[in-house]
Amino acid sequence: MGMTITEKILAAHAGKDKVRPGEIVQVRPDLLMTNDISGPIAVDVFKSMGADRVFDPEKVVIVLDHFTPNKDVKAAKSSTKMREFARSQGIVHFYDAGFGIEHVVLPELGLIKPGDLVIGGDSHTVTYGALGAFATGVGSTDLAGAMALGEIWLKVPETIRFEFKGKPSRWVGGKDFILLAIGRIGVSGALYCAMEFGGEAIADLGMDGRFTMCNMAIEAGAKSGIVEPDEKTLAWLAEYGCCRGTQGGPGSGISSRTLDWLRSDRDCTYKSVIAFDVTDLEPQVAVPHLPSNVKPVSQLRDVKIHQVVIGSCTNGRISDLRAAAEILKGRKVSKWVRTLIIPGSQAVYKQALKEGLIDVFVDSGAVVAAPTCGPCFGGYLGILDEGERCVSTTNRNFVGRMGHEKSEVYLAGPYVAAASAVAGRIAHPEEV
Repeated sequence: MGMTITEKILAAHAGKDKVRPGEIVQVRPDLLMTNDISGPIAVDVFKSMGADRVFDPEKVVIVLDHFTPNKDVKAAKSSTKMREFARSQGIVHFYDAGFGIEHVVLPELGLIKPGDLVIGGDSHTVTYGALGAFATGVGSTDLAGAMALGEIWLKVPETIRFEFKGKPSRWVGGKDFILLAIGRIGVSGALYCAMEFGGEAIADLGMDGRFTMCNMAIEAGAKSGIVEPDEKTLAWLAEYGCCRGTQGGPGSGISSRTLDWLRSDRDCTYKSVIAFDVTDLEPQVAVPHLPSNVKPVSQLRDVKIHQVVIGSCTNGRISDLRAAAEILKGRKVSKWVRTLIIPGSQAVYKQALKEGLIDVFVDSGAVVAAPTCGPCFGGYLGILDEGERCVSTTNRNFVGRMGHEKSEVYLAGPYVAAASAVAGRIAHPEEV
């Protein structure tokens, strides 16, 4: 009996020929990642273990992106702790405040390759599955142990296959696909499973859209999200200067990896296969207070809003900003709607400058901020008051997620978010 792509990656990193769902395996990750929230706790645990050195200073990545640029003195102290740890450990991949959001930065820098196994101190580490990697988040204690030992145990997850068929409209993309899926199965519908995305609509989807989909796999309770790598994946890697053909990088534990190998076998076993036809799909919106409360945008046109946020590790990449600029060019945002545009990294910011997108945003009345996770989790920037509503391209809309417990967050893609900023209410892009 064959294996899924997820099972193949875990088997390779556990030094086994085969693994099966439910099996406990000891694996050696290719990369560990942490930030200014999970990092300080992990550092304390690391030291309390009696650990002296990280297992490999080239395989531990630290990105300061949550309460940064520093919100207050407490945030500054957390950042200082991580800087001192990075310096003392000789961490090669340390990225300070403003450099970018971790889940945008790591792929951009070529730190993730197909077939890799990545562990992160953040739930949205699942993002990297878009490159055909097994990537998952863990707690700070588990992360500390992995930093010291270079290994961690995992339970092999079952895999649910999601097939997306058809050709969607110009306004529909990865955010709409994943909201559709979560709306179908619920926030625990993929609990401790790998969500494998495939089908003709995924084959046609750009890499940024695939990152968005894998990013939100965790919102269905999944252990990971993954897309089988293809020629589009390799083209993206080559564009960012990090394609090493189909070979694994140093220390990857896999030699002569091929695109054919990084496929789920025809005789593999899925927990289930769920199919969608996206040909006539409307842009989707998740209404308060769960990512599974999904409705087509046409049912929400009477919902007035006070704020729009376009950015985050979910939709802060260059194609997302291009989509927003397409709507905002030559238009003004409503005077009663605060509109924040947050590029996912400095590289995205520079590209947006080069293409004139920043001018479009500023001329529309939007505010462009430094790369940060701040608004997404109510950390800082864009905090909502009681009774306020926000359309956001972020990934969660729980009670109080972006501020007051009586505020509301509506999740959408960049086209709908930008159109709503102009209309002053939730709007279909065609309306503006």
